[in-house]
Parts: sequence; C-alpha cells; structure tokens
Amino acid sequence: MSLLTRIKAAINYGVGFSYENGKNTAPDYQQAVEHYIKAAEQGHAGAQNNLGVCYLCGRGVAPDVAKAVEWFSKSAEQGNPDAQCNMGLCCLNGQGVEQNDAKAFEWFQKAAGQGHAPAQYNLGVCYEHGQGVAVDYEKAVAWYAKAAKQGNASAQFNLGYCYRKGRGVAPDYFKAVDLYLQSAKQGNAAAQCNLGICYLSGQGVVRDCAKAVEWLTKAAEQGISDAQFNLGVCHANGDGVPQDDAKAVEWYTKAAEQGHAFAQCNLGFCLEHGKGVKQDVWKAEEWYLKSAEQGNASAQFNLGLFYSNGQCVKPYYKKAAAWYAKAAEQGNAAAQLNLGFCYKKGQGVEKDLAKAVEWYTKSAEQGNSSAQLNLASCYATGEGVEKDFKKTKEWLTKSAEQGNEEAQELLQKLSAMLSIFD
Repeated sequence: MSLLTRIKAAINYGVGFSYENGKNTAPDYQQAVEHYIKAAEQGHAGAQNNLGVCYLCGRGVAPDVAKAVEWFSKSAEQGNPDAQCNMGLCCLNGQGVEQNDAKAFEWFQKAAGQGHAPAQYNLGVCYEHGQGVAVDYEKAVAWYAKAAKQGNASAQFNLGYCYRKGRGVAPDYFKAVDLYLQSAKQGNAAAQCNLGICYLSGQGVVRDCAKAVEWLTKAAEQGISDAQFNLGVCHANGDGVPQDDAKAVEWYTKAAEQGHAFAQCNLGFCLEHGKGVKQDVWKAEEWYLKSAEQGNASAQFNLGLFYSNGQCVKPYYKKAAAWYAKAAEQGNAAAQLNLGFCYKKGQGVEKDLAKAVEWYTKSAEQGNSSAQLNLASCYATGEGVEKDFKKTKEWLTKSAEQGNEEAQELLQKLSAMLSIFD
C-alpha cells in the first residue's frame, strides 16, 4: 500500500469514525459505512473491523454476518486485536462461520497476546469452561487478572467469583468483594447482584442490609433474576427496607417470570396464603409446579402439603406422596418426615412401616424434632423396627432438647416410670 493510499484510508476511516460516533454532528451510520467501505477497501485494518461490526449489528447497513466475518478476517489477518477478538466471538457463537471452540481460542490468544482486555477476558472464560482448551482454573484466573487490571468489568466480576469460590486461587472473600465493587461501579449487573448478596450475608464485608438492597436494586432493575428474588426476600423479611409483602410479591413475580425456581416457589407460597397478594390457590399450584419441575425441593415439599391438605377441592394423597418423595430424595428433612408418615399410614403409597422408619431416621438425623419423636415412638412400639428402649430414650431426648413439648412430656413420664424401679 502506497503512502498516499494509506493517507486516504486513514482520512476515510477518521471521517467514518466521526459519523459513527457523532463527533461534531448527530450519528449518521450510513455515512459511516460509506467511508468505512472506502477505507477498508484501501486496506485500513481498523476500518475493516468497524465495517464488520456494522454488518454484524445492522448499523447503517442490512445485517449480514457473512460479510461481517469477511471483514473481521481481513482485519484480523493484519493483526488488529479488536478484529481477532471479534473473530474469536464469531467462532465461539457460530456467527457467519461454523461453531469452533478451538478456532475461537486461537483468535482470543492472538489478541490477548497484544494486551487486548476483552480477549484476555474471553481467554479466561475458555480456560475456566474448557472451550477449545483443557479446563485450567489457574490459567483462567491469570487471564482474568490481566483483563481486570485494565478495568474490564466482566473480568473483574469473574475474578471476584473465582476468589469467592476458591476456583484456581485460594478463597478470599475480601478480594472477591473488592473486585465485585470495581465491576459493579461500572454497571456490571451480575457484580451488583453478588455484591448485594455479600452485604446481605456479611461475606467478605460487614453485613449491611441497606447497602445490600441498594446494590440488589441496581441489578434487579437490569433484569437479573437472582437480584429480583433476593430483593423480594429483603422486602418479605424487612431487611434493609420496611417489611412489605406486596413489594416482595412484585419482585418474586419478575424473577419467577424469568424462570427463577426459588422465586416461583416463594410466589406460590404468597398466592397460597394470600401474603401481599389476593389468595389464589390455583395460581399457587401453577407456580409451585413450575418450580418443582425444575427440581426445587422446597416447592416439591410445598406441593406435597398442598395436595395432602386438599387445597384444590380435595386431598390427593398419591400426588402428595410423589412430591414428598422427590423432595425427600434431595434431603429435605420436612419432606422426609411427611413421607415417613405417608408410609406409616398408607397415604398415597402402600403401607410400609420399615420404610416409614427409614424416612423418619433420615429426617431425625438432620435434627427434625418431630421426626425424632416419631422415630422414638417406632422404637418404643416396635413398628417397622425392633423394639429398643435405649434408642427410644435417645431420640426422645434429642427431640426434647430442641423444645418439642410432646417429647419433653413423654420423657418426663418415662423418667418418672424408671424412678419407681430405682
């Protein structure tokens, strides 16, 4: 390329850039594209990349991912790191080219080697998730750190997450919070959400519910479902804001509509019991089902209660037992207790005293005082298990120590009976 051609290309690129960014005038994307085309055809790498972006986004020209890739490729082959990163993204997402993680990794590597922060971030993602390369958390952390140092908000968030979870680096909640804060201040919604959760839990920072609400609100307003759910919990509990069930329902609904299982469960509970919203058991069932079908144990347990109590006209013990079983298998102690009761009484399942004892035991071992009392009763009567006075007393004591009044009363009677033989 002659010197004159390079000068003309630079001028056209500069004019196109001015039109695109509205320097000294309102943005005019069509004019920007016209000048980018002239500069790109003259071999200007920056113009080729920017023209690719215009074709990819439909800015000043009809969207055309094939043409976008064509221009990204020309620019990338000249060593332009922006274009190399864009080529990596196209390969990663299968835009205009066949999806290819290995090729994406190669392009990110080229750009990252030139100090390109977004490429360094994407290279970290590849190492963290094994995209185009073997999983290597330490290398992921190293690349996130390079990008984060340059102020890349996504890298700051991911690096913070690594410090919080101890992924590729020793756990350090304080560093995690610092990185979340840096990212959150730049408007990163995920960082704002996690920072809010840290303030709510006091993890890596002094617990401050008001600050938690502040950051959760910023993230929730950007549509982050985790933030919307946690903000609903704050309003329900009065953490950092005045207690307000209606506000809780408002945020639960936003999160639930995005498929957030915990929010769907909580919304179902509010609808079932008329908390912050008019009672509607049919809608409650609908939201419980959405949550339960995603595997949420609390929703599965609530559905079990819902059906066993006959909230929708009459009890459905078979359905109740089926949902208790799903929750119980995930370790939900209350569901384990109720499933044990179903087996003991033959409600919704074939009566099986041995299975009743099995589920009571699982629940009791998690500290459920009612299960401990029921298990003590089984050992006392020999229902589903051999009689064992020692175990009867052991489980009665555990239940009583947790404040179970019935267990306390039975333990007193048992002690009184034993004193007769002293």
